[in-house]
Amino acid sequence: MSKPDDPSLSAASSPAAPSPSLTHLDENGEARMVDIGEKDDSTRIAVAQSTMRASARTISAIFDSELKKGDALAVARIAGIMGAKKTPELIPLCHPISIGKVEIDIKRTGDTSLRITARVKCTGKTGVEMEALTAAGIAALAIYDMAKSMDREMEISDIRLLEKSGGKSGDFKRKT
Repeated sequence: MSKPDDPSLSAASSPAAPSPSLTHLDENGEARMVDIGEKDDSTRIAVAQSTMRASARTISAIFDSELKKGDALAVARIAGIMGAKKTPELIPLCHPISIGKVEIDIKRTGDTSLRITARVKCTGKTGVEMEALTAAGIAALAIYDMAKSMDREMEISDIRLLEKSGGKSGDFKRKT
């Protein structure tokens, strides 16, 4: 078996040099945080959502504040806000940013489903997409935690970015 420093290894078997378009890799292929120091501040907004499916009984209990642990919707809103604020601690290479606002909206979308929408806003040098996605996911996890004694078959799905604005890359809006 050849060792990595074995001179018999051909150039074809060595790893390819990183692509210059991969912003989170340096010239040696090592992970790095992107330098945003020279970027201009701009207002940046991102909206993300997650979906939860559960039994009709569980969804009713969530929206009627009838869970043993208490008000799942209030806890989920707080958890989503905290999740957005903690994103750089959870996602490697995410920049800590000064978040100006986080809104968490939770709507019943049917007898057996709900949708969580997270809207995050900041003025800064980098976007808030990861913060919005994290907020939507963490809010759903908080609801799961609040209702798990009632329904272990709940499902969290469809965590996705709906839209973003601001920054050099411009605006994005998901096609419905």
